[in-house]
Amino acid sequence: MTPPSASPPEQPSGIPERAVVLLVVGLVLLYALWTLRTPSPSSGVPDAVATAATGALSPERIPLVTGDEPIADIFTKAGCVVCHSIPGIPGANGQVGPPLLLGTTGQQRLQDPEYRGQAKTVHEYVVESVVEPRRFIVQGYPAETMPTWYGSKLSALALERIAAYLERQTEVR
Repeated sequence: MTPPSASPPEQPSGIPERAVVLLVVGLVLLYALWTLRTPSPSSGVPDAVATAATGALSPERIPLVTGDEPIADIFTKAGCVVCHSIPGIPGANGQVGPPLLLGTTGQQRLQDPEYRGQAKTVHEYVVESVVEPRRFIVQGYPAETMPTWYGSKLSALALERIAAYLERQTEVR
């Protein structure tokens, strides 16, 4: 019988185990940082606010709004409260889009030299702004934030009720 060897078993040549572990951990961290990066809006709206607000709104997450709902439910179901402050609507404290005080600001927007829409009244402007939000971007707010698919998620009655409500709003209550 041969005496047991006192020397430790030989390590295979190559990269030490510790280096492999560090490499894997580094790759995982790099991947995590890459997936967490967010696009930067072109306005002064903080990245986290714009990303959080618009990330919550997608066509799949917004139910069809019929217009038979109470007015507060129409705004809430449609997701308007995420980005806009709307007088009289609970939880409508959004700051990504402009406050919806169209009783005060509607005529100003229609007369703005930058306005390129077809609306002649504040009521028509509200409907146009929901269905074709790129027609006029209120100065100081992000250009690509308002979803363009609301025409397929809001019934004609819902749009009518939204416009009728907003054209009367003049101050935050």
